[in-house]
Amino acid sequence: MDFITIQKKTQAEITEKKSKFIANLIPVESVEQAEQVIKEIKKNYHDARHNCIAYRIIENGNIIEKSSDDGEPSGTAGAPMLNILQKNELANILVVVTRYFGGILLGTGGLVRAYSDSILKAIEQSQKIHKCEGLEMLVTLTYNEFDNFQYYCKNNNIFISNVEYGEFIECSIELEDDVKTKLLKDFETKNIILQNIKEIAKKYITKSI
Repeated sequence: MDFITIQKKTQAEITEKKSKFIANLIPVESVEQAEQVIKEIKKNYHDARHNCIAYRIIENGNIIEKSSDDGEPSGTAGAPMLNILQKNELANILVVVTRYFGGILLGTGGLVRAYSDSILKAIEQSQKIHKCEGLEMLVTLTYNEFDNFQYYCKNNNIFISNVEYGEFIECSIELEDDVKTKLLKDFETKNIILQNIKEIAKKYITKSI
């Protein structure tokens, strides 16, 4: 399952008839993490009138969705926010829009527009990344071969996520499933010189472009 998420937390703010809407767009990896972040944001903005939420999170191959109007008229905040995440194919993302009431009622249409505009502004400002199913592997190699291996990874859409220096160099790498076949073949035929290679886990990785 491919999806789009964001690189890091993004915040955007708009003002509508003296009401301030602050959208926090946050990458998350689980429902548990999302719920914890929601608690923290509500604590940070405890003096606000509303903290409306929406999230889409992939767990065990399924998309879990949730939204809340947090006291706003039904359907004016959470549902439109969730709909925007769906239309933009965004997942593993939590959005919390905080409203500081400015004393002027916006009406249902005005609320929908304000909550939608704030999240759209945050999405526009965010750095989006494409995720796909892949795997993490651990590669052991000598110091002499490290430059060659880095060059190989760059040319074969393999991401080196971590490097440990000891008697040998150990590289944690992330790659798409079809790249694994080529890597193992090149390892067997000595096209790339490695001491050892093993699969660690299946995971969602950043898709090569």
